[in-house]
Amino acid sequence: MKLFYSLLFLFTSSITFSQKITYTEPDRDDARDMHHEIIGRMNGNILVYKAYSTLHFICVFDQEMKQIAKEKLDYITDRVFNVDFIQYPDYAFLFYQYQKRNIIYNMAVKVDAMGKKIGEPMQLDTTDSRDVQNNKIYQFVQSADKQKIMFFKVNTYHDKEHTITTFLYNKDLTLINKAQEIVPMRDRNSFLTAFELDNKGNFLFFKATGTVNNDNITQLVLINKQVDSTNFKYINLKAINNIFLDEVKMKADNLTNKFIITSFYGTKRRGDIQGLYISVFDANTNIETVSTIAAFDGEFRNDAKGDLGIKQAFNDYFIKQIIPKKNGGFLLSAESEYSSSRGGDNYNRWDYVNPYNSYGSGSFYSFGSSPYYPWGRGYNSYNITKYFCDNIAIACFDSSGKIEWNNVIRKSQFDDNSDVYLGYGMFNAGNQLKFLFNQLERGDQILTEQSINPDGQITRSSTLKNLDKGYIFMPRHAKQVGAKQIIVPCMFRSLLCFAKIDY
Repeated sequence: MKLFYSLLFLFTSSITFSQKITYTEPDRDDARDMHHEIIGRMNGNILVYKAYSTLHFICVFDQEMKQIAKEKLDYITDRVFNVDFIQYPDYAFLFYQYQKRNIIYNMAVKVDAMGKKIGEPMQLDTTDSRDVQNNKIYQFVQSADKQKIMFFKVNTYHDKEHTITTFLYNKDLTLINKAQEIVPMRDRNSFLTAFELDNKGNFLFFKATGTVNNDNITQLVLINKQVDSTNFKYINLKAINNIFLDEVKMKADNLTNKFIITSFYGTKRRGDIQGLYISVFDANTNIETVSTIAAFDGEFRNDAKGDLGIKQAFNDYFIKQIIPKKNGGFLLSAESEYSSSRGGDNYNRWDYVNPYNSYGSGSFYSFGSSPYYPWGRGYNSYNITKYFCDNIAIACFDSSGKIEWNNVIRKSQFDDNSDVYLGYGMFNAGNQLKFLFNQLERGDQILTEQSINPDGQITRSSTLKNLDKGYIFMPRHAKQVGAKQIIVPCMFRSLLCFAKIDY
């Protein structure tokens, strides 16, 4: 889920929030396996993309969530690998990839607030590859202010070197520069990960080296392509002895012109999570200004542990958001996620350190699977898999990487064969962060809200007001579209709807 960048926290007097919920009417033409994405608000309209089979639409809703248009996207062909959007106040860009014969095309089209195209689709790049089938090879990243847009692709044809090609654009899709770099990959357990673009157009990512099965990371090399250069600079981050890293997350801090780098760590391979590894890097000077670890104390571990013991308290947690603060510190949220499967393997965190292990894309990295699977994991018809999403751990760090405070939002969620209704959505209300998630009450999934203020104090609210019976929300796929407005997809009698929550 894409979040508003760092409005955190505008310190104002305490405000009492109430909310109004407005629902769309179910569209009975929608298919069960339909893919959807909330584009955002444009000229007062709410735009939503829907796709199933070879059909693609942009649905337009007014402020009362009445559908006023349904634009069929005839220019999107049937062999589409992926669709992305970047939305501005009065227009949006729709990006899509498709294959025709042995050519993969990366395309863009500008659409207005009624979902209609402005001009003809633009060809951004092509790739001649007979090894790529039904996979997305162009990855899209954007700066937080949406003024810079980048596409890149990674060719892995040669085992000992990977070639990354980058295309940097401004918000009008004018090409700023194109660059290419051959990254040495002499270690068979190395891979590229954690791609991030800042407001200036600096592009950073990692070459990570893992253990034998890539279940932990033991070395990080930061690769920096600055906005005004086509050269790539390699920086070995300071080593911290005797730690093994988990999946690495990086976030551009445009308030201080730095990058925040985090990872859970253990003190042995596949060992218990002990705390958070933190590095802060200045992309303009190529200097690492912070390199430290923050161990989680017993009180935090006991609060977060759920059904596990204190030593294993964070073993099921995954980092979800990194939110920079004005003082150079940051807020981090993580959620407990795990699964159990009858007749199959359990969801194991160590299998996901290398994000490309599970994607077979021939000579290129594949940056995600087909968009036509409904919503994340689920619908396994052979084995019964139970998915769990439990507590949310939140910690605040100062500019040196020390923990200022921590707290835990308690929840317990589970479902069979799908995680569509699990997880949470986050809403930045200015003077507090609101977390929306479902809780099971008397057999029904009820949308619940809890908030946390800048001091780490949690307000445990009751269920939202004005909830209509029969709607089951998907808060993980919610999108904030205004300062006090969020759109949440939901199901009503097996039909997709959207709810607008105004605070």
